[in-house]
Amino acid sequence: MKKFSVMFMIGLLFVFPNLTVNAKTINESDTELCETLKYALIGSLREPVDKAIVEIYKDDKNAPEGLTWATYDTEILKIKQVYGVGGLYELTLKIYPYYQAHMSYGEDEVVINTMGELISFTHLKTYP
Repeated sequence: MKKFSVMFMIGLLFVFPNLTVNAKTINESDTELCETLKYALIGSLREPVDKAIVEIYKDDKNAPEGLTWATYDTEILKIKQVYGVGGLYELTLKIYPYYQAHMSYGEDEVVINTMGELISFTHLKTYP
């Protein structure tokens, strides 16, 4: 009887193979998943970047009113892992502030952490 049970179990292994099921991420956007995640991350940090733009250009007498920036025109220069996997990260972004119909005004480097805190900022260039 034991022999029959063992043979039956082995037979079941061949009849019902072990199937691997992988979950697929659903991307409901017009870009590849990597680009979508990039835009989502940058967009979630809009408030501290806006704060940096105000600070950078507050003493610029020639700066037009209503300077803003676009997530699609922002570059991620560096991502620094502060504590460990899944912990705090610092992102260094290169932003291009513009006014009116996307008339570029400058280039800036902004460092923000994933808690939404503005760490530092550097003005790189002002366009004439």
